Amino acid sequence: QVQLVESGGGLVQAGGSLRLSCAASGKIFSINAMGWHRQAPGKQRELVAAITSGGSTNYADSVKGRFTVSRDNAKNTVYLQMNSLKPEDTAVYYCNADYSSSWLSRNRYLEVWGLGTLVTVSS
Repeated sequence: QVQLVESGGGLVQAGGSLRLSCAASGKIFSINAMGWHRQAPGKQRELVAAITSGGSTNYADSVKGRFTVSRDNAKNTVYLQMNSLKPEDTAVYYCNADYSSSWLSRNRYLEVWGLGTLVTVSS
């Protein structure tokens, strides 16, 4: 019923930039937080960045100073601006959201994940 669609992935050289977008659609009353995780082959999925409805953010230490997460609450969309990309940033990036589906369940947050978008950084 609720789905997330990522876009913006691709191939980029080290030092380059990409901007990922993720749009949520469906039966949504409110979104508490949206964020990005990534997973490389043979690696655990890890948090990259997240942002709350109030604008508070947190980042993995490995991306601080290089990545910026932002959101447009009116559009239920989250963005990830990735600068100074490194080969170790290569991964599938997944968008996720914590949301409530109705006023009645407004304090009950559900989690939804996108299918992911591949980011490849060449050396």
